[in-house]
Amino acid sequence: MEFDMHTKQKRKSWLQPLIVPAITLPCLAYFAMHAQSGRYGIEAGAALQTELQQKSSVYDELVSQREALEQRVELLSDGTLERDMIDERSRGSLNLSTADEVTILLGSRDRE
Repeated sequence: MEFDMHTKQKRKSWLQPLIVPAITLPCLAYFAMHAQSGRYGIEAGAALQTELQQKSSVYDELVSQREALEQRVELLSDGTLERDMIDERSRGSLNLSTADEVTILLGSRDRE
């Protein structure tokens, strides 16, 4: 019995070591681009920070308006009604004033 032994030899290609870097480099470039200019990237972070500061100032203004309204409601609540507040409310709703008073008309935007 004779065995025919054949060996297969492969020549190594010079392209084989370049396959993994050829796949990873475009992926890295994609993620780097989105880290810079994507929706939540570095550039968008600065815009979000500016918007946060604007919204915070609006929020602070609304909080001060609310505190002023809460104070007015507290003055009108039961047991602590003050004559000035009652007088102001009644004159405002009835559009009444006496001859010796100066009336200042406020628009809807000017009221607290």
